[in-house]
Amino acid sequence: MPTTLFTGALLSLTIGTGLYLATAEAIESDTQTRFRGMARAAQYTIDARIKSYSDVLRGAAGLFRANPDAGADEFRHYVEQLDTRHNFPGIEVMNYARAVGPEGLAAIDENLRRRLRQHGIPEPSERLSPVPGRDSYTIIVYIEPSNRQSLDKLGLDLEARSYTRRTLAEARDNNSMSASGTRVNMLPGPNQNGLAMRLPVYRADLPARTVAQRRAAYIGSAGIGFGVAKLVSGLLDEFPVKGARLVLVDLTEVPPEPGETRPSAILYDSHATLRHPNPAPAAQDGSVLRTSLPIEFNQRQWRADFSIAKASLYTRFDLYYPWLAALAGTLSTALLYALFQTMASSRRSALRMAEDMTRELRASQAKLQATNEKLRLLAAHAEQIKEGERKRIAREIHDELAQNLLALKIEAEILANRTRGRHGRLHERADATVRQIDVTIHSVRQIINDLRPNVLDLGLNAAVDWQVADFARRTGIECELVEDETEHHLDDHCATALFRILQESLNNVARHARARKVRIDLHEHAGMLTMTIRDNGVGMQPGSRNRVGSFGLVGIEERVNILGGSFSISSGPETGTTIAITIPILSDRHRMRDIARDGDVLFSALA
Repeated sequence: MPTTLFTGALLSLTIGTGLYLATAEAIESDTQTRFRGMARAAQYTIDARIKSYSDVLRGAAGLFRANPDAGADEFRHYVEQLDTRHNFPGIEVMNYARAVGPEGLAAIDENLRRRLRQHGIPEPSERLSPVPGRDSYTIIVYIEPSNRQSLDKLGLDLEARSYTRRTLAEARDNNSMSASGTRVNMLPGPNQNGLAMRLPVYRADLPARTVAQRRAAYIGSAGIGFGVAKLVSGLLDEFPVKGARLVLVDLTEVPPEPGETRPSAILYDSHATLRHPNPAPAAQDGSVLRTSLPIEFNQRQWRADFSIAKASLYTRFDLYYPWLAALAGTLSTALLYALFQTMASSRRSALRMAEDMTRELRASQAKLQATNEKLRLLAAHAEQIKEGERKRIAREIHDELAQNLLALKIEAEILANRTRGRHGRLHERADATVRQIDVTIHSVRQIINDLRPNVLDLGLNAAVDWQVADFARRTGIECELVEDETEHHLDDHCATALFRILQESLNNVARHARARKVRIDLHEHAGMLTMTIRDNGVGMQPGSRNRVGSFGLVGIEERVNILGGSFSISSGPETGTTIAITIPILSDRHRMRDIARDGDVLFSALA
């Protein structure tokens, strides 16, 4: 008995200890993952801000590429429109530096001194003058915003520093954005580093595909200066917990000039203050979480070091949860078995529910498919009724109204002939009546032709020839009809549908395509009839095919589907629009059998 109790206690303690350790490790892993996710979000924000600064710099370079002679006023207006204070608060200054040789320094120096006098700023004591051994200079000639602090940079030779000179030369030859990494202390104290990035500017009227061409077309570079503190401003405020630390380190070394001290690699430390400008690094024990992420800054590599005390990420529940897990490990096997049974039962219920939902979804899809098929059959039936009604109305107009008008014209002509020479006014009225009847007969014939052209009775080839000739006559658009020598023998239903498709397609060309030429191809091969309508117009606008209230293309596609054929459309701004229809050529017996079968299905659906 004591041995059994000891074994049970030891087993319970072992299970509880194992669950405690596993839970604690899972909590720490989850905490590390959450913290790394917060750091990645901050990394993406920094990358996005650097990209936005790069876009601003490309716009400034584009100003001088489009107009190499742009003046200070034009540059000032451009910067004012950007409203960097609100849209890009990290940007402190924008400038343009002109590339000149030794012979151009005097003119630039005189121009800069004149502008400084206009702003009431004392002129520099030294003039711009050539430096022995150098044949190129990059002088800042425009800078915004224009204040006393920024205007002091006018006339600054960016190539005075050898490392900056090499960086600018590489950017010029490679047509790439550059950053020398040289820092400017904007204000006293920590985290007041300012950095710059530049983009070469080439003349737009000269080629810049090779290094030699780029050197010949190079006229200067546009640049922006920004504060590192403003670049990362607000990043840590977006963390859901407080106490995080960000240290931004520049991994690319900046060689110092003779007499200069090597700058610190740290660009920014969120824990640096005036009283403690160089805070101690984060503790190396297990109480602090760390993660380091790379940031690319125009061919320079930065590293963002994030750290935070684990206690800041732990909740009270996280502290007690391992103990609760250890206590749960000592529960009896019966409770664990009941828990597993409950989970298994829940899983089976979920599977049954999913199966029921799947069956209902499939039943709904089948009903929807059946409804769509009924609507298609109804549309086909309605189209047959419409064409039949058109044919009947055209026949009745021809047999009744047209014949009556012809008889009336004969009577009027007899009256006009009998009154000629004896009753002048009556003859004049009778003659006017004959002319009016002719106009009416012409209108009636046009109406009959619009309802159903008589040329359809002569076959599809004749109907297509007539439609193409009539369209060219009405619109003035050049039409080319290409067809084989075969006489296409189609039943009336199929021929009428193809005629209506051609009619609707040509109407779309006249209304929307702004085309000068249309080509219609009609060919029969292997029991299939293909009709292609191609124009050289402007093409279809995006979304026009599914525009609300537009049913032309939908009607064409439905007609083709009713005939059991295929329909395709392609369009482009340079190629115009091409509509291709292919339908099977069935005998009259097969066509009548299909129509009867569809009619039976339709009437069964309606019943």
